[in-house]
Amino acid sequence: MSTIPHPDFAAARFAQCPDARFQPAPADGVLPEGFFSTTNLPTYVRLGGVWRMPREPRMDCALVLDANGDLWTREGRRVRAGERVVVGHAEDGSQGVYVNMAYLTGGGEGEFKFMTSEVSREKPIDYAHMARLLVEERERGGYPVWVTGPALVHSRARTDMTWFIANGFVGALLAGNAVAVHDIEASMFGTTLGMSGSGEATSGGHGMHMRAINKVRAAGSIAKAVEAGVITNGIMHACVVHQVPFVLTGSIRDDGPLPDVVTDNLAAQDAMRRHAVKATMAVMIATALHAIATGNMLPAFVVEKDNSLRELPTICVDSSEFVVSKLKDRGTHQAFGVVTNAQDFMHILRLYVERELAARGTAPKQG
Repeated sequence: MSTIPHPDFAAARFAQCPDARFQPAPADGVLPEGFFSTTNLPTYVRLGGVWRMPREPRMDCALVLDANGDLWTREGRRVRAGERVVVGHAEDGSQGVYVNMAYLTGGGEGEFKFMTSEVSREKPIDYAHMARLLVEERERGGYPVWVTGPALVHSRARTDMTWFIANGFVGALLAGNAVAVHDIEASMFGTTLGMSGSGEATSGGHGMHMRAINKVRAAGSIAKAVEAGVITNGIMHACVVHQVPFVLTGSIRDDGPLPDVVTDNLAAQDAMRRHAVKATMAVMIATALHAIATGNMLPAFVVEKDNSLRELPTICVDSSEFVVSKLKDRGTHQAFGVVTNAQDFMHILRLYVERELAARGTAPKQG
């Protein structure tokens, strides 16, 4: 796993750097002119002659010093009038803010940029490495966030996803209404959008997902439907039974939606962000919009308990190079792209994780 060294702030190049400058926000949700716009890279702000890292790092935000002297990375919409916001554009420390880009370029100076991806379906897929990362995250008590699209359910990867949840490899699940709807339909009727497990359309199947939604709405929530025995297996059942938190975010095209779906976009972003700030790993499968949204909320690094840094492992899986490239092009440069279908990826990854567990003498919780 890649570690990221802290800069040597005792070096001569930092000796003449000033403290960062602050200006008050002129109004709620409005940043002062010249505010510093954050990236997802390790960032340090000089305050009182000391270089400090802001809390909850992510790209496309501002740096805010609160009344208690704590430094935060905050979305502009969350900044309140009068709060002190870091101003300046330089990232080299000359204006009191230093962004560590050296590790990206092997020690030389780089620059945070968009549109720099290199993704190909011809690249080899190192399942053994990904399996080790997942097992290590579980062993250290990490918080892997999984971001999934409905193709995962349609492709019959549902059983494997359920296995990962049941065996402690999922810290939180971020998805849309469709993932839950199709998974619940599979539990109730054995179909997804009316398609059988063998890939054949069923008579009257076009209405099955609506019947599934209706049953959950009648129960009051997904958890209550599980408790009542309405949902008896699958991804959402496993999340409820194993107390894995999930966030289902809405879309203008949603059917229903399910009662658990957050339909307000800003509330949904906040709900996802609560898990993104805790993430120590991210696995994104078959979803362009949710993957990019989550990627924008994630830092490129993890701060360990001893204050050391390591890269935040990010795996993006899709059958199209376009989705993987777009995620990296939007700034999630640390993402490892896997161009394959969800079913193959999930099944092979599970086999490698089981193999890794066997090698360590650790049995899975269930078969």
